[in-house]
This record gives sequence, C-alpha cells and structure tokens, in this order.
Amino acid sequence: MQRKDRPLVSTTPFITLNNGVRMPQLGFGVWQVPDDEAQVAVRHALEAGYRSIDTAAVYGNEEGTGKALAASGIARDELFVTTKLWNSDQGYDAALRAFDTSLNKLGLDYLDLYLIHWPLPEANRFVDTWKALEKIYADGRAKAIGVSNFHPGHLQQLLSEGSIAPAIDQVELHPQLQQAELRAFNSRHGIATEAWSPLGQGKGLLDDPKLAAIGAKHGKSPAQVVLRWHLDLGNVVIPKSVTPSRIVENIDVFDFELDAEDLSTLGAMDAGNRLGPDPDTFNVT
Repeated sequence: MQRKDRPLVSTTPFITLNNGVRMPQLGFGVWQVPDDEAQVAVRHALEAGYRSIDTAAVYGNEEGTGKALAASGIARDELFVTTKLWNSDQGYDAALRAFDTSLNKLGLDYLDLYLIHWPLPEANRFVDTWKALEKIYADGRAKAIGVSNFHPGHLQQLLSEGSIAPAIDQVELHPQLQQAELRAFNSRHGIATEAWSPLGQGKGLLDDPKLAAIGAKHGKSPAQVVLRWHLDLGNVVIPKSVTPSRIVENIDVFDFELDAEDLSTLGAMDAGNRLGPDPDTFNVT
C-alpha cells in the first residue's frame, strides 16, 4: 500500500559500474510481457519515474519497448536500456548479428547495457560470445557489457580468457534465493549483482506474514519491503508488472529504511528456492 499523506518519491539512486557508467539501481523489467502490452507497460513505467528498462531478444518485445521509449519524449541520455543475447545466437559472428537485430528493433543507436542471457555450458561458446561483446563495447555501441545467470565458475572463465570484466551479473535473486556466495564473488571482482524475479514471481513469497508485519510497521506493502531489502543489499533490481498501480508502488521505495531486525528477518528467509532454471544445466537454444 501507499501512504496517502505524502507525494510519490521516484528519484532512483544510481550505482556506478566498474567502467564508470552510472546505472539506476531500480529499473523496470518486461519479461513475459507481449510486445503490444510492453509498449503500454513501459509507457506507464516511464511516466511513474523509471528510467532503466530491461528487455531481451527472447522476450519478443524489443519493438514495443522501443516504441514506448521513442514516444516518451525523454532524452536518450536520461534513459538506461538493457537487452540480452539469446542462446541460439552465441558465438562471435552470430552475437554481432544479434546485437544489430536487437538495436534495430529497439530503434536505438546504442545500448546502455548488453548481456549474454545464459552461459549455456554444454555449448561452451560463451567466451567467444564475450569477445564479440568486447568488440561492441570497444566500438562504443554499448556503454557497458555484462552477463546474466553466470555462476562463479563461468565468470572466472571470462575473467581469465577475456579482456574486460563483466560490469554486471543479472541472476535470479529474492529472499528465498539470496545467492550469498555469488554476490560475494561478484563484489570481490567489481561486478554488480542485478536481481531478476526479485519478488519471487508471485509464487507465495509475498504472502509470508513476516513480510506483511514488516510492511505494516513502515506503512508499505510486502513487495515494497522486498524491493527495499534488495536496495539495502546493494543489488540492482528490476521488478516487472503490467498493472499501473503496481508499477507506481514498486518505485515508491525510497522514503523508508529497513532496520536491523527487519534485515535479520529477511536474511533468515533464504531457503535455496530456485524458481527458474539452474545455469549449470540449462542448455536450451
């Protein structure tokens, strides 16, 4: 719920990536949003104050996302746009072609962040793919490059065989899957951690009475409590919704703080409960 006695606070803090690029710490994701609905949802998000938008080639909604960005009238340098390379386009040449396709669908001249979507360990092409992303970065066509769903072993291979450290690792992360080891690895190597499915995909997490109690204490919803927890951990976070009221609610998280007791309660919720595929075994193309 939102407090009615004060205006919405939508000034999102930034983090600085390892190459000096500044990224909003809270953004808007469009996973599982059809292309026509994405255009409307992104428009609502931009109107609510979001400036970071996260999509992917496999989502099939880059065109709708791009239309919303173009129609917004917001200056390009005020936006932070991320998309991701799908598994079937891994490999050096294929990755370069896929980047061009995504850029054209989005209607942009450059990306703020381009990610390898999955390591796809069975194919073992992610190092060659990474070298294509390094070229894209060197050419100034992406302001930053990174990965998604990479575990420490995958990241170590990139750090050993690549020339540039990933700026970010976007992974499944929520109170029931807190990824402490991965977050610690990323922190040691200057890689920012970004959370997808930060609210647990609506599969029971937000029904936990402990979150309701913390929310009641602060005049906030369970979802807002979880998003504040991510921010306090230092995660970048990209909640997704197509409901205008939820879109607004999810960005109204900068006017309260969780206390030590709240953080301890949330920290105790980790159950290793993975909702998506395991990156070590996911090889779908």
